[in-house]
Amino acid sequence: MSQESFEENFLVRQFEANRDHLRAVAYRMLGSRGEVDDVVQEAWLRVSRYDTSDIANLRGWLTTVVARICLDMLRARKSRKEDPMGPHVPEPVDETREREAEMADSVGAALLVVLETLQPAERLAFVLHDMFAVPFEEIAPIVGRSVDASRQLASRARRRVQGAPVPEADLSHQRKIVDAFLKASREGNFEGLLAVLDPGVVFRADQAAVRLGALPEVRGADAVAQIYKGRAQAARTALVDGEMGVAVILSGQLRIALRVTFGGDRIAGIEALADAERIAALDVEVLEP
Repeated sequence: MSQESFEENFLVRQFEANRDHLRAVAYRMLGSRGEVDDVVQEAWLRVSRYDTSDIANLRGWLTTVVARICLDMLRARKSRKEDPMGPHVPEPVDETREREAEMADSVGAALLVVLETLQPAERLAFVLHDMFAVPFEEIAPIVGRSVDASRQLASRARRRVQGAPVPEADLSHQRKIVDAFLKASREGNFEGLLAVLDPGVVFRADQAAVRLGALPEVRGADAVAQIYKGRAQAARTALVDGEMGVAVILSGQLRIALRVTFGGDRIAGIEALADAERIAALDVEVLEP
């Protein structure tokens, strides 16, 4: 047997050994048996074209592949808000197809219904971390957020699953910070911006925002304040996926969304999203002044 054939057979055996685990991840992410099989098949097609010889933790790597596929499917599902069939309803686990080990850890139908109310990134962070113990350092690149922001996603999802919404007092306090940030930005008040920015604040922009003129990444309060000094004329305080953020409205259309993370009484992170598909998948509510 050639080395290439040996490696291919080894990969097949490893994939099959993890198939039940991958199906469990996909089912908790999507709640649909039919989609689960599609996801696992797509994962194999991707894996079979990849050199896995240098991957130390193949099970973890396969999990992230499945998670990325599921996230894309959830975002596509989210963007079809006018689906005439109504909201997606999770399918019950088919006990004839699930192995005993997976069934012992199966998620209840009631929890699946709650998971359907989460935003795609929230669901991924919660499922991977709380159900499969994937560290946030590995979740962060999948959802395109910082490690701290990924923790916040899982925390918010956890509160919703437990029936405890984000405390209004927290949102009210965060709104005052964002309002102060936008006011200082519009007025060109550099010191006012510094007052609400954490010294280690990090600004990041997706590729669409970069094409509009944003820098991919800027670190430090002075540098971020310089970016926003004299701007934000079209920006409005908004809830972005249930969290305090900013919506940039141009010609009546949402063009850019800013995800904002907080560190105490200051802004610790800003993520600018301008990609049309990502924007469409967001739940954005502009708040009245």
